Amino acid sequence: MDVDAVNKFSSLHAKPNGLILQYGTAGFRTKAYHLDHVMYRMGLLAVLRSKQTKSTIGVMVTASHNPEEDNGVKLIDPLGEMLAPSWEEHATHLANAEEQDIQAVLAEISHREAVNLQQKAMIVIGRDTRPSSEKLSQSVIDGVSVLGGQYHDYGLVTTPQLHYLVCCQNTNGQYGKATIEGYYQKLSKAFVELTKQTFRSGDEYRALKIDCASGIGALKLKEMECYLPRELSLHLFNDGTKGKLNHLCGADFVKSHQKPPLGIEVKPNERCCSFDGDADRIIYYYNDADGRFHLIDGDKIATLISSFLKELLSEVGENLKIGIVQTAYANGSSTRYLEEVMKVLFSKAAEMKIRQLAKEETDGKKRKAAVMLENVIDLINQTVGDAISDMLLIEAILALKGLSVQQWDAIYTDLPNRQLKVKVADRQVIDTTDAERRAVTPLGLQEVIDDLVKKYRFSRAFVRPSGTEDVVRVYAEADSQENADNLAHEVSLAVFQLAGGVGEGPKRVF
Repeated sequence: MDVDAVNKFSSLHAKPNGLILQYGTAGFRTKAYHLDHVMYRMGLLAVLRSKQTKSTIGVMVTASHNPEEDNGVKLIDPLGEMLAPSWEEHATHLANAEEQDIQAVLAEISHREAVNLQQKAMIVIGRDTRPSSEKLSQSVIDGVSVLGGQYHDYGLVTTPQLHYLVCCQNTNGQYGKATIEGYYQKLSKAFVELTKQTFRSGDEYRALKIDCASGIGALKLKEMECYLPRELSLHLFNDGTKGKLNHLCGADFVKSHQKPPLGIEVKPNERCCSFDGDADRIIYYYNDADGRFHLIDGDKIATLISSFLKELLSEVGENLKIGIVQTAYANGSSTRYLEEVMKVLFSKAAEMKIRQLAKEETDGKKRKAAVMLENVIDLINQTVGDAISDMLLIEAILALKGLSVQQWDAIYTDLPNRQLKVKVADRQVIDTTDAERRAVTPLGLQEVIDDLVKKYRFSRAFVRPSGTEDVVRVYAEADSQENADNLAHEVSLAVFQLAGGVGEGPKRVF
């Protein structure tokens, strides 16, 4: 390790006094002007992780659905998965170290993780379309270079695309071709194979309006359109030619405000969807004939896909169980539907069996279903959420089943719900348990929430610290939208009072 070079570049990427950051599920995120030193140091850390694993490691510069003035960085592990928890701790330690301690922290990490500093290192780098991303990517490159690591800068990519590229690099192409074109080819081939019989049989022209959050998704969809059949007509809005990233648009805005984004006219019963800023989230929606907004979130997306998989498995005579992993945000109606109707469980063995079935010789019907299963797995088997692959799979299933967006929505009826944010001085004051559904601290908060929930029918509520913003997120559902809104507001007031709220207290906005 060239100590002089490390120290020289550290001084060029100095840490602001008093700044403390925490690496979480979303990596580091804050105002872009605070991140130069973090990017440099994550370049250093990526090299150590690459040397330790003897694999290519990814570094993605993005703040996903955060405002345009924010930015962030996350490291991607060898198979395209999130960074190992023990290395998240190293990332936090290194990012917060004082300048004179950088070399000692690097040496400590190398010792604890048995890093062979003579091992070669390869880093792949990507970034979103934020104005700050290109300069911050260069800071990552400085960190990689000073420790002698090799790198390939892919430039503007979606977060899922960089995850894909990392996985391809480390599986010697078995997962796919390690290029952006390889990504397009893999997903489009699976989509075409799934839908060719439907389109050939004269399925109606399928048009989809896509809100791209003024982010990278628009750029990549435009590149991909030539790989897709003409029967799928994609109409892009908020494509980045005007407007700020994630401002009054994008998946998080639509989910939180439960209304269409700015810049897209939603005509009655038109299928629409929104990506987030780095295209790893998607949400569908439509307006009915009366102009009422209908949100189709991850719960109904998961239900659509899992029910389709279950049907295909039944067609090939397999009794495999399929599972859905839900978060605390899963609507209570979706959980009941899955438990009572789908009766699904998760098993990794199911995927292996599906791939085996696709390779076996069998009768025509079973063979067709097995190949369809294989193509479905190719679309959903991404290492992280991927708005583009999710969108293609959803469109394929709707076409194959002949479902309108209204029929999809009618699978079950969501309980009315509301999500709010409460600004607090320190979001870490909120500690949770039971899959983030109950607050452990601050003391007394959960008891207040329990009492509030008792006031409304079919209700529940929980709070959790945001992993990406200096806020506490509040979720509530109840038997009516008015009651869900009231419960969310009352819980927000409790959070503000008991968890150190800052600024103006929560106000009713509905």
